[in-house]
Amino acid sequence: MTKPISITTPLKKSEILSLKAGDRVLLQGMIYTARDAAHRRLVELLRGGKDLPIDLNGQVIYYTGPAPARPGEVIGAAGPTTAYRMDPFTIPLMESGLKGMIGKGDRGEVVIDGIKKHGAVYFAATGGAALLYSRAIRKAVVAAYPDLGTEAILRLEVKDFPVVVAIDCLGHNLYQEGVERYRT
Repeated sequence: MTKPISITTPLKKSEILSLKAGDRVLLQGMIYTARDAAHRRLVELLRGGKDLPIDLNGQVIYYTGPAPARPGEVIGAAGPTTAYRMDPFTIPLMESGLKGMIGKGDRGEVVIDGIKKHGAVYFAATGGAALLYSRAIRKAVVAAYPDLGTEAILRLEVKDFPVVVAIDCLGHNLYQEGVERYRT
């Protein structure tokens, strides 16, 4: 098995181009969290011609709504949310500079086409590994929408955050290719 690729955010075009579906990656640096309600608000701002409360240029959004932190901890369990629920909001965010998304499960064709068009990447996180992910988070600060509670947008500082490239910038899709390998 090949060694994981270490990448520091914000993502650079050359890094995105080098990633292939199936690559194991360790993310370093800063990523954001956001789920359905936060995505809806971000897209409403964009449609209204307003500035976003966060800078998405080259950034990664992790689809999670972490549990509250226990005393002495940075964050509670932070497992991935099913990604297709964010599909209706993804294209406008990529048009605003978003380059990476982390979630679980496949994406719709419109999003895959958007990933190719905007030179982005979709990373898969493992469902059921919330404790593993929380241990890779070094700092968590509310960046926007504190009224959403656990679904507020957080700015996370991560070290060795383990993900797999599920859909690369060319549209190669690990979910589809994996199924095809076992059909033949």
